[in-house]
Amino acid sequence: MNKEKILENKLFLYLTEFFAGMSVMAVELGASRLLAPYFSSSQIVWTIIIGTIMIAMALGNIFGGKSADKNPDPGKLYTRILIAAIWIAAIPVLGKYIILAVSALLVFTVNNNFLIIAAFASCMLVFVFPLFLLGTVTPSLAKYSVESLEDSGKTVGTLGAFNTIGSIIGTFVPTFITIPAVGTNITLLVFAGILFIISIVYFANSKMSKRKVTVSAVLFLLCCILGSSGSFAFWENGLTYEGESVYNYLQVKETDKDVILSTNVLFGVQSVYMKDTGLTGMYYDYAMAAPLMVPDIDTEDMEVLVLGMGTGTYATQCKKYFGDMEIEGVEIDEKITELSRQYFHLPDNVHVTTYDGRAFLNATDKKYNIIMVDAYQDITIPFQMSSVEFFTLVKEHLEDNGVMVVNMNMHSSEEGNINQYLADTISSVFSEVYTVDVPYSTNRELFASNNVNLYKTFEEKRKLLKNSDLYTLMEQIPDGLNKYNAGNYILTDDKAPVELLGIKVIDGLIKEEAGYYKDILKKNGIKGLVGSF
Repeated sequence: MNKEKILENKLFLYLTEFFAGMSVMAVELGASRLLAPYFSSSQIVWTIIIGTIMIAMALGNIFGGKSADKNPDPGKLYTRILIAAIWIAAIPVLGKYIILAVSALLVFTVNNNFLIIAAFASCMLVFVFPLFLLGTVTPSLAKYSVESLEDSGKTVGTLGAFNTIGSIIGTFVPTFITIPAVGTNITLLVFAGILFIISIVYFANSKMSKRKVTVSAVLFLLCCILGSSGSFAFWENGLTYEGESVYNYLQVKETDKDVILSTNVLFGVQSVYMKDTGLTGMYYDYAMAAPLMVPDIDTEDMEVLVLGMGTGTYATQCKKYFGDMEIEGVEIDEKITELSRQYFHLPDNVHVTTYDGRAFLNATDKKYNIIMVDAYQDITIPFQMSSVEFFTLVKEHLEDNGVMVVNMNMHSSEEGNINQYLADTISSVFSEVYTVDVPYSTNRELFASNNVNLYKTFEEKRKLLKNSDLYTLMEQIPDGLNKYNAGNYILTDDKAPVELLGIKVIDGLIKEEAGYYKDILKKNGIKGLVGSF
C-alpha cells in the first residue's frame, strides 16, 4: 500500500486522532503523578500542569495548521508523532533527574514561590515539547481528510469526536487501571508505544528509509528497558515497598527500629511504626494528650475517630498506652490501608472506612469522645476539611466535652499564616482551643473542646498515668501548651485559599534550610557545597 492509499483510508486518520487525544490526556495525568512526589498533588500543581499543556496544545494547533497549509506532506506529521512517542518514552528515564536538577538550581536562586516556579519549569522542560507536537495532529489531519467544502463540517466534526473519545479513555484508563496496576512509568511507555506504532504503520506504507525506522526503534526500545524499572526516589536503597495508588506515590522503608511510610519524595514522613511499640518522638505522641482532656470517662472506654488514618500510628499508640479503646479510622486511599495491615501492624479490631473524611461525617450520626483530624500533608490541605462548616460538623459528632485534635504540619510566625487561619477558624466553633509545638519538627498540635475545664482535666489525668515514658512526655507538655488567642482569619467553604497559604510557609522553610547551603556555596564554592552533603 502506498502513502496515498493509506491516507485515503479515513479510518486510519481517525485512529491517529483518537490515539493522539488519548495520549495527551495520559501524559497530562502522568505529569501530575511524576511531579506530585516532588511538589505535591495540590490544586496549584494541577493548575500549572493544565496551563502549560494548554499552552503547548495551542501553539501546536497554530504550527500544525500553518505547516499543513505550507507543505501538506503527511510524512512531516507522522515524523512529529514519532518524535513525540520517543520523547514521552524517555520521560520515565530522564524526567526525575530533570525535576531534581531544576529544583537544585532554583533553590539557590529563587526566594519566593519556589514550588510554583520549580513545578512550572519542570513541566515546561519535560512535557511541553511532546504535547506541542501532538497539538499539530488535529489541524494537519483536517487538511488531509477534508476533500471538499461540502463535507468539511462532517469531517472535522468526526475528527473532533474521535479526539474527544480518545481523551475520555485517556483520562479513565491511566487513573483507574494502568497507574494503580503498573505505575506511572509503564503507563507513559504504553501510550508512547501506541503513538510509536501509529507512526511506524504509516512509514511502513511510505518511503521512509529503513535506517530511520531502525534508529527510532532502537531509541524507543532503549527507553522502554531503562524506564520500566525506574524509581522516583532513585537514591534510596533497600525500600521495602514502592508503588502507586489512585491517589499517591507510596514508599515503605524499614529499619531495625521502625517502619516508615512516605507519600512523596521531598516532604517528610506520613506514618511510622515503632518495632518496640514505644513512643515515636513525633507529633503522634503529643496528640495522645487528647484522651487526657476528656472528663468523666476512662480512657479505655472512649470512642475515637481518626480522619486521615494513614497506616494507623495514632490508633496503635492509643491502644498501647490507653487500653483497648474503640478506634475507627477514615482513609481515602485504600492502598494505604492495605499497607497498614501488611507492614505497620494495625490491629485487626481497628475498622477503617475508605472514604473522604467530611463525607464520612455527613453520612454518620455516631458521636465520639475524640476526633483526630490528620488529613493535612505538606501544602495539600483539603479545603473542605479546613473550613468553619467542616469544624462545625466535627463538633456535632463529638460527645459533650469531647475533644478534637488537629495536626497542623507547618507552623510559622508570619502574620496571617496557614496555622493562624486554621486556629482562628476552629476558635470560631469551639470555646476552648490550645496549641503545642512539637520539638524538632514543623508540627503543631491543636486541641479544641467546649469543656471549659479542658486544661484542668488534662492536669488531673496526666498525674494518674502509670506508664513512665508517657508520664514523662505528658509532664513536659504543659510548658508548651498555650491557650490560643483567636483572631479574625476565618476559612469558609466559599473562601479557603489553603494551598496558597501553605506555599508561603513552604517558602519560608526552604529559605531557612537553603540559607545554610547558600552560605557554604558563597564561601567555599561548588566543591565546598558538594562536600557538605
